[in-house]
Amino acid sequence: PAASQTDFDFVRKIIEEDRIPDGVTIQVLCQAREELIKRTCEAVTGAKRVIFHLYNSTSTLQRKVVFNKSREEVIKLATDATQIVKDNTRELVASGTALTLEYSPESYTATEMDFAVEICAAVMGVWRPTVDDKIVLNLPSTVEMATPNVYADQIEYFTRHLPNRENAIISLHTHNDRGTGVAASELGLMAGAERIEGTLFGNGERTGNLDLVTMAMNMFSQGIDPQLYFGEMSKIVEISEECTKIPIHIRQPYAGELVFTAFSGSHQDAIKKGMQFVESGSDSAWEVPYLPIDPSDVGGSYRETVRVNSQSGKGGVAFILENYFGVSLPRSVLLEFSPIVQAISEADGGELKPDVIWQAFVNEFIEVEGPYQLLDYQIQTEGNDSESCQAKIRVADNEVDVSGVGAGPIDAFINAMVATLNEPLNVADYQEYGLNEGSEAQAICILAITDEDGNKYYGVGISQNTTTAAFKSIIAAINRKWR
Repeated sequence: PAASQTDFDFVRKIIEEDRIPDGVTIQVLCQAREELIKRTCEAVTGAKRVIFHLYNSTSTLQRKVVFNKSREEVIKLATDATQIVKDNTRELVASGTALTLEYSPESYTATEMDFAVEICAAVMGVWRPTVDDKIVLNLPSTVEMATPNVYADQIEYFTRHLPNRENAIISLHTHNDRGTGVAASELGLMAGAERIEGTLFGNGERTGNLDLVTMAMNMFSQGIDPQLYFGEMSKIVEISEECTKIPIHIRQPYAGELVFTAFSGSHQDAIKKGMQFVESGSDSAWEVPYLPIDPSDVGGSYRETVRVNSQSGKGGVAFILENYFGVSLPRSVLLEFSPIVQAISEADGGELKPDVIWQAFVNEFIEVEGPYQLLDYQIQTEGNDSESCQAKIRVADNEVDVSGVGAGPIDAFINAMVATLNEPLNVADYQEYGLNEGSEAQAICILAITDEDGNKYYGVGISQNTTTAAFKSIIAAINRKWR
């Protein structure tokens, strides 16, 4: 808050207007300079819980180039500043504020390890933390300079050599200059650290800080509760983008628009089968190929996991039809329809929305252009468990009455078409199920006919009446035969 009047006013506002929830600790950052320390103490007056984060750079480069100070002079800078904090927060603590000191040897990763331990021990000597009132020692990778395992080694060295280790909380603060901020933090925790600092989606200086979302969700994916709620990830993204004016990348881990989306045909097929396995209840654990977590855990939808473009195969098409429209197609129909979808995508040059895929399906299998159209029909029960069908069919520009008898409506209609229109056909495959429930429920019939040469033609019919759906599927199949 000492950095600018705006920052100072913001801290005063949230304290004076009681905007800080109970149990939440605010943290303020301050360089090891007396005037800034006093201004920071003024800013946090009246707060219930405060972490006062004091820092000064300790690296060989900054000692030489920026400060022109020896080791001893840098230690004195840190200990003098610690005493100033102690002196200027006595009234704050006496008034009831729970105060914790945090100290960072800035550029820790570029500091000699023995010197980092020495300066932190000196700060502890001034502050005098205890087991019940610990100091936070924050070890920043201010600029990433090596692989994550090296950072972990530096953390382990520090924890093993720090005097009175039990009086300190070892904290991590990684940056992302080499793109391994998360990995360095994960290894640092394994090396003995107990606390971690980061930012929302990694926003910070240069390439940014540790992304707390990625770090926490990595833990979550391994069964470790990070004690952070990400069940409304899209809302978090929306607020972050609104406040920072920085868009979240579509492939940002766990939060990007496409992180649970597969375009590859083989990936889509594996996801589809994995989802079916989960829905079967065979195993309570989440195990779906290519999806490390359940999208619903971050407020996502299974529909988002598969999107179709020219790389997609039958698995992606099947997933879209099932999850958006409730249509489950036989494999043989998918084998026919998938190349059609791929051709449309290649011609369009991009992703196909579900409505486009559905319309292509309707054009190919339901509303099939051809010589035949069902106008009307009547079914009557005959003796000996048989039924008769009288139907009016448009054939090209003519209306034709057809009639037939069979073991059921479909058999009777097929016999009527064969007898009157000289259409030799047999039903090879037949599938019927409900698309939805309630008074407006519709049935879908997927049916294949074969001609005298054994060729198979699929048609699909949809209607609130199951018989009508079946008859429509037969007409669609015949029209596909005549195309």
